[in-house]
Amino acid sequence: MYKPNSLQQHLLGAIEDLKKNPEKLLIFADEGNAIARAIGTLSFEYSYKLNLIITDYPGNADAVMIPLLAWVAIHQVDLIGNDEKRKTGIRFQVDFNSKDSIDLDITLDLTEIVVVAEGDSGRLDVRHKGEPQLEPVDTATIWTLFAGQKKLAQWRNPAPDPA
Repeated sequence: MYKPNSLQQHLLGAIEDLKKNPEKLLIFADEGNAIARAIGTLSFEYSYKLNLIITDYPGNADAVMIPLLAWVAIHQVDLIGNDEKRKTGIRFQVDFNSKDSIDLDITLDLTEIVVVAEGDSGRLDVRHKGEPQLEPVDTATIWTLFAGQKKLAQWRNPAPDPA
């Protein structure tokens, strides 16, 4: 699976508080399935719930959600482009620890297609298929998110192809 690491790197690079305190970001893949089809290949699809937990977060929840949505728009576009999936594909819970911090728990419904191709002499090559892009991805622009004069986050859009 490449999406958990991709999202982790994106958020750690984008969100000011997480740059300083990366240990606050916890990531889990829950309720996973490997969906294979009897079509003469070992290719399959991962389907899972990605659970992100940010503990003792002193910042604005928008500073997390907006860079997260920028990542989703490239790596799991159906969560914002499909009428049914956009209703429940991105869920969150907030625990208000004090007036100064929250625990933010976000769950995303993710899938990844894994293509396994047979080569010569029993060789198998594996690659993760990237998501189809509705528009070309702008990876050059540096996006900076502000609330008033306070800088909340800064990022470039991640490349659409898996690592």
